[in-house]
Amino acid sequence: MNNVLVDAIATSQQRSLEREVRFFRLQDPAQLDALTQLLAQQPGIRVFDEIQSQLAELIRLQHPTERLSDTAVAEKVAAHLGNTPPAAYGVWVYYPWSAYVVHILDEAEFIHLRTSRNQHKITEAERKTLQTKKIGIIGLSVGQSVALALAIERLCGELRIADFDRLDLSNMNRIRTGVHNVGILKTVLVAREIAEIDPFLQVHCYDNGISDDNIDTFLTAGGPLDILVEECDGLDIKVLARQRAKSLHIPVVMDTSDRGMVDIERFDLQPDLPILHGRIPENITATQIRNMQGPERMELVDRIVNFNAMSTKMQASLAEIGKTITTWPQLASAVMLGGAAIAHVCREMGLNREIASGRYYVDFEQIFNHE
Repeated sequence: MNNVLVDAIATSQQRSLEREVRFFRLQDPAQLDALTQLLAQQPGIRVFDEIQSQLAELIRLQHPTERLSDTAVAEKVAAHLGNTPPAAYGVWVYYPWSAYVVHILDEAEFIHLRTSRNQHKITEAERKTLQTKKIGIIGLSVGQSVALALAIERLCGELRIADFDRLDLSNMNRIRTGVHNVGILKTVLVAREIAEIDPFLQVHCYDNGISDDNIDTFLTAGGPLDILVEECDGLDIKVLARQRAKSLHIPVVMDTSDRGMVDIERFDLQPDLPILHGRIPENITATQIRNMQGPERMELVDRIVNFNAMSTKMQASLAEIGKTITTWPQLASAVMLGGAAIAHVCREMGLNREIASGRYYVDFEQIFNHE
């Protein structure tokens, strides 16, 4: 193997954990100098500047009753800019992991334009309400689809995401990402993808996952969560998260990616609601769950999800764990459906609409059954 390839492999193994963008507003001379120096020091950075097309779209949005010609749009863009040069308008965003610098509208105009096609399914007043919401997600397989749906629709102003795991190639049957990201922390992947969609959305990462030591911080630091989305594999954390959320009156939602099953527990409206709809003992502890052995653990899983209510293929798959497969299967279509379902529930709850506690199914096999 030649030295060039050896050096390239060694460099590739120094995986970056960067997930924070840098903003440069060029009307500030110091920030103009900083961006200039960055581009001079790293000549490999690619620059993307489509501010004129964004301004043109913004102008058309501001005049919905008029059919503006390109000339009229250009005139209104010039008036909108005033004495500000186009290069100094808005904000330049540096993405260190991809070596991109992108010129976009600044926060208020960016959000207004990016979410304009939500109107009036989500009104401007509703968007402003949702922007005040804090949503936490534990587990980033199904959780990745949830996080992206929440970010794309902008159903919150802050996301807290937690997972200790790194991307494996086998995860890519349901996680949308590139093969170059194998080995990267899932929190980093999700934070980066959200930043590339909306760099103004606050994302806080818990790279070590959730434990007894940090669950309260996750739920309350910077203000209590408005909604907890629980999508982790660990039974102990499933129970612990609900017990702590219940004590703080934080509602919990979960999708299981089989038969479109969605659990909703409105601890905000029903503080005495038993966790997991009373399917498990209320006083069970995370430590007790960690000490459970195989059959006892499977019995607990059964109590939580009800094997008999699962799809036929999922029931057959469970019998193959440890024989022909190592864990339960999850399909991309089911995971994406779960992301959409949870986003819908979070939007409705965030807007104080009636979403009752319970177990719901969006079962494609049942809906499209032609027998």
